[in-house]
Amino acid sequence: MPELRLLFLGAGAIGTYVGGSLAVAGHKVTFSEQPDAAAVIRTQGLRLTRADRTIPVRDFAIHDSAAEALAAGPYDVCVFALKSFDTESALDGLLATGAPVPPVLSLQNGVDNEPLIAAKLGANRVITGTVTTAVGKPGTGQVVEEKRRGIGIALDHPLGRRLVAALNDADLNGVGYPSPGPMKWSKLLTNLIGNATSAILDEPVGALFADPRTYEVEIAVLRECLAVMDALGHKPVDLPGTPVKALAVGASKLPRFVARPLLSRILGGSRGDKMPSFHIDLHGGRGRTEVRYLNGAVVRYGAEHGVPTPVNAVLTDTLEALSSGTQSVETYRHNPDALLALLP
Repeated sequence: MPELRLLFLGAGAIGTYVGGSLAVAGHKVTFSEQPDAAAVIRTQGLRLTRADRTIPVRDFAIHDSAAEALAAGPYDVCVFALKSFDTESALDGLLATGAPVPPVLSLQNGVDNEPLIAAKLGANRVITGTVTTAVGKPGTGQVVEEKRRGIGIALDHPLGRRLVAALNDADLNGVGYPSPGPMKWSKLLTNLIGNATSAILDEPVGALFADPRTYEVEIAVLRECLAVMDALGHKPVDLPGTPVKALAVGASKLPRFVARPLLSRILGGSRGDKMPSFHIDLHGGRGRTEVRYLNGAVVRYGAEHGVPTPVNAVLTDTLEALSSGTQSVETYRHNPDALLALLP
């Protein structure tokens, strides 16, 4: 197939994994990265570990700024694999260069990025995507494929099918979806599982599903999200390697005595003792998490459509307070009763 010209903003875990894989498959890939990280990558290169095999990535370009990277274009697509709180500044940085900005593929979590990109660039310049493959980043320019699932791409943009073909060309299991909304909200549903509660209580997800008290919190989080999705007209869809429809049925329709052992095994056991992103961000001292864009999105859209979301609201506010330092992480550490006291 004809090569794609892609600009990746950032060479984090997802950007390096997707961009590096596409480069190995023969596509023209350029990264824009902070100067210190770019210098390391220029010296050491990129390395992908997939199925216990490490693949060096040699044919790519990297620049220290968006202005430099855009000047080296043109590109077919600009890929955002950023935290949601970095989206607006990234867009402003691209626009400030005065150079043409290609259509943007968002591989980000949450449901707020595409509307923001559309507001800045135009609705016809947004391509919606989602990544379900688990990727680790042991060091700058190094990524490990921990569990291969795939990448979803909405087909409502003219480049959608070409991107799916390119992802499959790179053995990334690209899957096309007719509509972006159900795909993105289904990914949001999976992102909520154990994420905020794990960070607040400093507990692994497996422990949350093993404890009947915190299990009920997780089910309430999912049920609130499903109610908001229903109000929006978005039915859950299965994502690559991720049975979201079964998750939705288990959380909303099965009797608790049936659902709990099933979901505990599927959800808690699938992650085990590996900590989710909010936990890594909070306890790694990063100062902020994406909770406002995940649990907080459920709260915002719920308010707009008259759907109560009290549990997601408490988790959002509590984790925001812990992240900002206005409340000590010791308040809730290994103390579910303290968190439960805040819930309705």
